[in-house]
Amino acid sequence: MHLFENLLKSVLIPKFVKVNYEIPQSHVGDPGKELCRALQQRDILQEIKPGDSVCIACGSREISHLADIVKVLVRQIKLRGGEPFIIPAMGSHGGAVASGQRDILLNFGLSEKNVGAPIKATMDTVYVGMSASGLEVRLDKYASEADWIIPVGRIKPHTAFHGPIESGVQKMIVIGMGKQYGANICHSRGFSQMSKNIREFAHTILARYPNIRAIGIIENAFHETYKIIAFPHDAIEREEPAYLKEAKSLMPKIPFKKVDAIFVDELGKNISGTGADPNIIGRSPVMGRWEPNADAIVMLDLTEESHGNITGIGNADITTMRVFKKIDMEATYPNNITSLVPKAANIPPVMPNDRLAMKFGLKICLNVDSQAGSKVVWLHNTLLMHRFWISEALIPEAAICSNLTIMSDPENITFDDKGNVSNWDWN
Repeated sequence: MHLFENLLKSVLIPKFVKVNYEIPQSHVGDPGKELCRALQQRDILQEIKPGDSVCIACGSREISHLADIVKVLVRQIKLRGGEPFIIPAMGSHGGAVASGQRDILLNFGLSEKNVGAPIKATMDTVYVGMSASGLEVRLDKYASEADWIIPVGRIKPHTAFHGPIESGVQKMIVIGMGKQYGANICHSRGFSQMSKNIREFAHTILARYPNIRAIGIIENAFHETYKIIAFPHDAIEREEPAYLKEAKSLMPKIPFKKVDAIFVDELGKNISGTGADPNIIGRSPVMGRWEPNADAIVMLDLTEESHGNITGIGNADITTMRVFKKIDMEATYPNNITSLVPKAANIPPVMPNDRLAMKFGLKICLNVDSQAGSKVVWLHNTLLMHRFWISEALIPEAAICSNLTIMSDPENITFDDKGNVSNWDWN
């Protein structure tokens, strides 16, 4: 460590001010009631008969109030005499093994005790048919055997491709319920073909399984439930593109055209498919770089909910030993093998602690204004954007930004005796 300390001793870490990011957006106060409203508006459960098995498919993304929403859905199914169960719909996540995928659902509070329905987890799939482009289409074995199938997923921009369909209901049907085998086939022609493949695969599955209904969830910029949609079978393909556009309109972004560095307190699979959402940090191993065009991205920690999956660390220039020690290759690489993007897991230079990681990141910023200092945005993560910190050099730009409010005086970062950030206020 003394070597790195000496090499980086001249690098000064700037003072930071806390800002409030105001994006006028509504949210649902009670997601359970919002689901009941959506079900009342379009009773997608009306055909369920006593004794019918109902497969509820849930993914690996962090969705606000997911357990509450699923609990209400389970209750509504049981009121009609249905027998619900939950499956993991998460492709290759969880180390591409059933037990790992079950654990992710349990971490989201989807235990039978909590929501009233058991989990059935398998990586086995059945053959559905061929897509219009001639690719094999697969579906989770338990889902294929159910009388009814209801994926519950968040509709949002994807982190590695754009198109009429990105993350959402159809992707969950295709990638999530396709498990590792089906997800691998869908990814086989690269991200440039992903939106097209998802639509074609979904069309094949929906044609073969008219018993599929869906619950779509849109969140606002602050990870709050904005809208819940109940999709009848024939509305999934027709209506989802419009809801994706609505979700995109709610997305936050770093409100500066150019910064020198971005510090990210934590990345994780529960936050974004690539750990830190590229739509916010402006960097992707597939799509390149765009605003805010950071010269350096420093990622300091990995969430426990990621179970060692560091997919997305490849977007960082510098990371810490804390992240390195949490890496689980068996949890990470199945995701990268399936998606065909190994760069997402490229491990950047590892520094012993937060202070040296920050200094290393600042050292490689080559166009810093020597008088104003480094322009740095420091995020807790890319899911919670209502509060973040900016360096003093960005105060003039923040002051003229209508949706940013400076909430503190400039503060020096405090580090503990190990050189890691100590008791920093993100509220």
